Amino acid sequence: MRQPIAPSSLLRESALRTLQIEQAAIGGLQAKLDESFDRACELILACQGRVVVTGMGKSGHIAGKLAATLASTGTPAFFVHPGEASHGDLGMITRADVVLALSNSGETAEVTALLPLLKRLGTPLVSMTGRPHSTLAKHADAHLNSGVEREACPLDLAPTSSTTAALALGDALAVALLEARGFTAEDFALSHPGGSLGKRLLLRVRDLMHDGARLPQVALGSPLRDALLEITRQGLGFTCVVDSEGRLAGVYTDGDLRRTLDQFHNLRDVCVDDVMTRPGKRIGPDILAAEAVRIMEESRITALAVVDEQQRPIGALHMHDLLASGVI
Repeated sequence: MRQPIAPSSLLRESALRTLQIEQAAIGGLQAKLDESFDRACELILACQGRVVVTGMGKSGHIAGKLAATLASTGTPAFFVHPGEASHGDLGMITRADVVLALSNSGETAEVTALLPLLKRLGTPLVSMTGRPHSTLAKHADAHLNSGVEREACPLDLAPTSSTTAALALGDALAVALLEARGFTAEDFALSHPGGSLGKRLLLRVRDLMHDGARLPQVALGSPLRDALLEITRQGLGFTCVVDSEGRLAGVYTDGDLRRTLDQFHNLRDVCVDDVMTRPGKRIGPDILAAEAVRIMEESRITALAVVDEQQRPIGALHMHDLLASGVI
C-alpha cells in the first residue's frame, strides 16, 4: 500500500525540528566536560601503543569514524568490532594500548563482555556513554558523558541526537589531542599523501622538475636560432641562457619570441642576448611546488628555471607538471 505524501511544509518543519534538537544536544555537551575529559586525554597522550576504538551498532559506526579521525590527526588508532573481539580479535589489544569504548546505554552486552578481559590485561579504558552510572562508565579509567535529553526521532528510539553528540564529543577529543601534540598541517599531509592537501604540502620543486638532458639551455652569445631550436626540442616553452660559468643570465620564452618578431624583421643575425628576459624568474629545488604555482600565477608565466645556490640551472618546471601532479 502506497504511503501518503506529506506536504512540503511539514517535511521542512520535521527537518528543522530535528536540527534544533541535535543542535541542543551538542550544546549540552559543554556543561558535561569535566576533569574526566582531561584524564581521558592524559591516558591517550601517555599511550605507548594505539587507541583501540570499539562500539556496537550505530555507536560502532561513530567509533569507526572516530578511529579514522584520531589516526589522521596524530593519534595512532584503529577500530575493533566488540563481537569479533570476544572471538579472537582481542588478541589485537595489548597492555600498551588504550581502549575507547562507545555505548549510549553503557550496557551493550558485546562491549561490557570485554571488561573482565581488559582488566586482566591491565589495558586502560576510556568510555563514552550517555549514562554516567552505567556498567561501562563505572568500570572505566575515564568516562566521557555524551548523554542527551532525547533523540530527534519522534519515537525517541532511533539513535539520532545521541550519535550526533557522540560524534561531536569524539571530534572534540581528537582536536584536543591534536593541539596537545603540536600536530601541524605538514603532519596531516604525511597521512594524506594521496589527497590534494598532501600534494600541496609534500611535493617539492625537485620532485617535478625536468633535469639532465631535459633541461633547456643555451649559452650567452648564441644565435637566436639555437635558442628557438632548444625551445622546440624540449617543448617547455622557454630556455635558460647561461653565462661562461654556467650561471643563469636570463631566459628566452615563447612570449619573448612574439615580442622579437615585432621588433626585428630579420632574425638571422639576432643574438639571444639582445632579446632574452633578464634576469629571468627562478626558484630553488627545495621550495614547495605550491609556492611555484603562486609565483607563476603572480608573474603570469607558465615555466620557471630551477637553480642551485650558485644560481646555476639544474632543472625546469612547467605549469603542466603542476597540473598533472594534482598540486593545482
